[in-house]
Amino acid sequence: MKLESVFPLNASNILVVVLSTAIQPMEGAPALAESDKNLIMHIELPIVGGHVLMGTDAPETMGFNVNFGNNVHLSIEPDTRAEAKQLFDALSEGGQITMQLQDMFWGAYYGSCTDKYGVQWMINCTAK
Repeated sequence: MKLESVFPLNASNILVVVLSTAIQPMEGAPALAESDKNLIMHIELPIVGGHVLMGTDAPETMGFNVNFGNNVHLSIEPDTRAEAKQLFDALSEGGQITMQLQDMFWGAYYGSCTDKYGVQWMINCTAK
């Protein structure tokens, strides 16, 4: 079955961010590998009921080792930073913080963690 037969696709409803256009070189940071420049940093595909499927590539050159079990993250977009912190603190308690909640270059307040059950979470709040 083709994706187009499940979700109507057109250029106006898909957001794609490519690594080479998203990541700005930082002083002292290694250059983006040539093999990674056309990989997807973020993609959004609106589906039914106002829901959005999101995805990203996970290159080994950036330290990712994707295996069954670590290949899915659940993402929550809370309405406020206070709610983002509350959710993040609760989900990361007894688990492992991958990235502390912080302001990110794409304009969101973002953090990621693995909860005590091994579920991976991303909290992304666009409220200022």
